[in-house]
Amino acid sequence: MTNLEFFKAYFKNELKATYEMIAAIPVDKLDYKPHPINRSAYEIAEHIVGHVFDLDIVINNNQVDEKLEYPFDSPLSLADEMKIHWEKAQKSLANLTDQHWEEDLVELLVHGKSFITLPRMHMMWFYHNDIIHHRGQLSSYIRPMGGKNPAVYGYSADTK
Repeated sequence: MTNLEFFKAYFKNELKATYEMIAAIPVDKLDYKPHPINRSAYEIAEHIVGHVFDLDIVINNNQVDEKLEYPFDSPLSLADEMKIHWEKAQKSLANLTDQHWEEDLVELLVHGKSFITLPRMHMMWFYHNDIIHHRGQLSSYIRPMGGKNPAVYGYSADTK
């Protein structure tokens, strides 16, 4: 199995967990944060979906200016939009060759300024792992916000 084949399989499996985590955010608690220095639930959710939006750009271009904001009205509508972007990236991945995956460089810009340049596969893993990291952050917010954590990699105490 190539790195690209592994990524495709791994990426496909993470959609459900990420979708359900965002959809589980209580609508009336989007401003929740456990400490003043932390991002709010709203900010984490929009950051995750901004990353998912960027994935198709990373797959199809050699430069991406990170989408730092992704305004939304409700967690469920955001989860639905995220699913559309996720599936678009999956379709683009299907057309990617191992050579373009491993050898093409992609430059990440933040606010239009160069941050880092990596081979496409490293950039995609970077984004993907950051999505999972922030999903984990969000999971630690759900119960204190009065919500129920969805099952991510098996049962959660809230889904038994």
